[in-house]
Amino acid sequence: MRGHLIPSGAVTHIVGGERLVLLPDRALWLPERGIVVVADLHWGKAAAFRAAFVPVPTGTTASDLARLSRVLHDTAATHLVVLGDLLHARAGRHADTLATIGVWREVHAEVAITLVRGNHDAHAGDPPASLGIVCVDAPFAIGPFIGVHEPVEHAGGYVLAGHLHPCVSVFGRGRQHARLATFVFGPRVGVLPAFSSFTGSGMYERSEQDTLFVIAERDVIAL
Repeated sequence: MRGHLIPSGAVTHIVGGERLVLLPDRALWLPERGIVVVADLHWGKAAAFRAAFVPVPTGTTASDLARLSRVLHDTAATHLVVLGDLLHARAGRHADTLATIGVWREVHAEVAITLVRGNHDAHAGDPPASLGIVCVDAPFAIGPFIGVHEPVEHAGGYVLAGHLHPCVSVFGRGRQHARLATFVFGPRVGVLPAFSSFTGSGMYERSEQDTLFVIAERDVIAL
C-alpha cells in the first residue's frame, strides 16, 4: 500500500510504542492512523509584510502549498493536523493569498484538516469557512498523543507541539556553518520544525534528554 511506504530521506522514530515517520518536508506522519501533523504554516506572512511596505518575494505560500501537496501525496494521509499558526496575521488575508489556498484546498477536498489554534491564530482569526478546516483549542487528541501549539507537558499523554521553530547549528571544516530545521523529542514533549519556508529559526536550548533529528536538504538525520 503506497501510504505505508517510507518516503526517501525520511526516518522512523518510536515514541510510546507508536511509529512516527519524520519527513524531510518538515512534517510528521503517523502511518498506521493516516494522519500527517505539521506546525507553523504562517500562510500569508509575505503578504502581511508587503502590506507593511516591507519588500519580500511573492509566491512563498504557493511554494509551501506545493510542498504540503507532496506530503499528502507521498503519505496518502486522510487527516492533516496543524499545530497552530495557520495564518500569520490579519494583514496576510489577502484576496490573492486566500484564492491560492482555496484552489489548493479543492485539490485536497477529501483530506480532513484540523487546526489547533496557536498564538498567531488568535490575531489572524480562523480561516474562511469555505476552506473546510475544523478549528479547535488545545489540547487535541492525535491518536495517543496530545496536540498543542506551545510545548508544555500534559497529564493526558505525550505532547506534540510547534511554536519554537527549532533549529540547531552544525559546523563543518573551516568556517562552514549552517542552521538546520529540527525535530525535537524530549521525555514528555516533542516539537516539530516550522513548516513555513518563510519563517526564521526560533530559540531552542537542547537538553541532555532530547533526541534530535535535523533536516539537511532532502534527508532527515539523527544527531
